[in-house]
Amino acid sequence: MTEERHIPAMEEPIRYIERTRAYYLALGYDNPYRWAHFETTPFCPLNMPLAQAEVAIVTTAAPYNPDAGEQGPGAPYNAAAKFYKVYEGSTATPPDLRISHIAIDRDHTTAEDLGTYFPLEALRQAEQDGRIGKVADVFFGLPTNRSHRQSLEVDCPQLVSRVRSYPIDAAVLLPNCPVCHQSVALAARALEDAGIPTVIMGCARDIIEHVGVPRFLFSDFPLGNAAGQPGDKMSQQQTLALALDLLEQAETARTTWVSPQVWKGKTGWKADYSNPERLTPEEIARRRQAFDKGKAEAARLRQQDNT
Repeated sequence: MTEERHIPAMEEPIRYIERTRAYYLALGYDNPYRWAHFETTPFCPLNMPLAQAEVAIVTTAAPYNPDAGEQGPGAPYNAAAKFYKVYEGSTATPPDLRISHIAIDRDHTTAEDLGTYFPLEALRQAEQDGRIGKVADVFFGLPTNRSHRQSLEVDCPQLVSRVRSYPIDAAVLLPNCPVCHQSVALAARALEDAGIPTVIMGCARDIIEHVGVPRFLFSDFPLGNAAGQPGDKMSQQQTLALALDLLEQAETARTTWVSPQVWKGKTGWKADYSNPERLTPEEIARRRQAFDKGKAEAARLRQQDNT
């Protein structure tokens, strides 16, 4: 049973599982994706004061690759910018991370503010305020993978191994696209099994809860803004504060808290995102062509990465 708190009066969130199924059927793919689902969920309590804990970030954002084409704010989907192996980077300075390689809501957000999907600045402030003991010296990048097997047998074990090689006490995980939410959910489960408490900050509630995770802070924002509203440091700090409270206070697995914040950007985003009812036949054909091109490029890069 999911425990839930911080529930504001709001319209229903997007049901991404249903929406993406209808979208890809409209594009002509008649084999609906099967999302990961588990009946039981691991849970590792935070057995120390959060004010003494070293906390790490796990992200699905990609390091900027100058050879991979357009990746800046407002960039179109760019399969060439994908990565396929778990990586780690330094938190000594803000990293140059982008989310052009994944299906964020490009109609209603531009990803111009790193703080909306990578809360390093807010976590630094939490350290200065004494809310956490320390920001980990490294962060971790997790590939977005449609393959359950690849995630469970390769990516998640690699992530766990890397995290456990540092004195990290807890992890904050941030997905961006629908599949990102599944990948991050699987990673959170693996980390909890390894004795590392986690909290996910995300925007696709149905996917996270379908998989089953220990702790989830849901922000009802367009995809790509799991860490708060763009250009609003207070929003980002408040979002992280809720996630840290949840990390500290949750007593059972499948605990969901809902941020009370309301999206301040353009309206209509819930009806627009990947909604085939709002697309012309010409636009559906264009998107099918672009999707096929992106899949071919991703397959090429994956094969190149594995050789």
